[in-house]
Amino acid sequence: MNRTKVSPFNLTTKLETSRTIRRLAGLVGVALAAGLLLSGCKSQTSAEEAPTVTVQVGAAENQPIQLKVIADAVLYPRDQAAIVPRVVAPIKKLYVQRGSPVKKDQLLAELENQDLAGAYQKSLGGHQQAQATYDMEVQKVVQDSKLAKQTLDSAQKLYDSRQALYKEGAISAKDVEDANVALTQARNAYDLAQKQFDLKVAEAQLNAAKGDTASAEANVSYTKITSPIDGVVTDRANYVGETPTAGAPMITIMDLSEVVARVHISQLDASRLRAGDEASIRVPGQGPAIKAKVTLVSPALDPNSTTVEVWVQAPNPGGRLKPGISARVTMIAQTVPKAIVAPAAALLTATDGVTSMIVLDTDNKPHKKKVTVGIRDGGDIQITEGLQGGERVVTVGAFELDKMDDMTKATIQVQSPKMPDEEEDQ
Repeated sequence: MNRTKVSPFNLTTKLETSRTIRRLAGLVGVALAAGLLLSGCKSQTSAEEAPTVTVQVGAAENQPIQLKVIADAVLYPRDQAAIVPRVVAPIKKLYVQRGSPVKKDQLLAELENQDLAGAYQKSLGGHQQAQATYDMEVQKVVQDSKLAKQTLDSAQKLYDSRQALYKEGAISAKDVEDANVALTQARNAYDLAQKQFDLKVAEAQLNAAKGDTASAEANVSYTKITSPIDGVVTDRANYVGETPTAGAPMITIMDLSEVVARVHISQLDASRLRAGDEASIRVPGQGPAIKAKVTLVSPALDPNSTTVEVWVQAPNPGGRLKPGISARVTMIAQTVPKAIVAPAAALLTATDGVTSMIVLDTDNKPHKKKVTVGIRDGGDIQITEGLQGGERVVTVGAFELDKMDDMTKATIQVQSPKMPDEEEDQ
């Protein structure tokens, strides 16, 4: 076998060449890595300087807005009468049942009244007797007064005559004195007759008899149960022959032509409402809301809850709304016909309470503006200062933009808001 001999010089040269190539390759790798790193840093810096933010926007529009007070309520009838009999007696007749429409003063029922009718007749007899006694006393007093007046007149004439004769010397002074005594006695008798002591006693007895008769007559009338209002019978607790429990309602009448929703709200909300304010009543599952009016804002607080009771009244055609059920009441405390209204979702509130919104200009560049808020109505708010109307305000993504040092460098991508059915599908 032939072998090629390598000199020491050639071997050294090859080793040095190999080392040189490796050094150059390392330098090139370092350079490439540095270039890639620099390129990555520039891309990252560029991305940080111009991030893309996806937002949704709403419009600040010129339109009316209302200050509403919304609360839960319980419905009551416009008027109600729980009729409790004034006397305790068995039921003789019933003329109505539950659901019967009735008019004011209509006869609803009758109670047994034989004993009361007997008591009335007895008191009526006593009244008639007292009346007859009184009439007799009146006649007697008139006669006594007339006789006393005649006696007084005669005594006066006798005294005057004797006075004249005494001056002429025809009679003695004793005769004049006797006539004077007779005149005094006649005058006292007449004055006594005028005082009518016997007549006053008879009159008092007659008045007492009248009172007894009136009371007995009232007891008889109480056995006839009548309706004090127009309405519908909503409860009838007893049947014929039964004796209603003392103090318990026998028949309940409700006027359901209108209903009254009674709500309890805070003092602040109550201070904004007045009788006559527009309102609406909605009962879940019973169709659209019914137009109503505020009829009462209580001048006093509920001592237990420190709230204010407010009444809202609405028509109830066909008795659609039933007393006792719960309802949702909306009361309109104030209406601003021309206001700048923006979505409440666009409002940003700082820790110091300052409120602002992010507005997109025509180039989709975001700008933060301080705003002053007025009326809030559900998802809308009134802007009293800071917007002119017509601006686009960020509703979704505003918080992310607000955290940036310079939001104007962000690239804004405006996204259409999702419809409710689209959100449910997802």
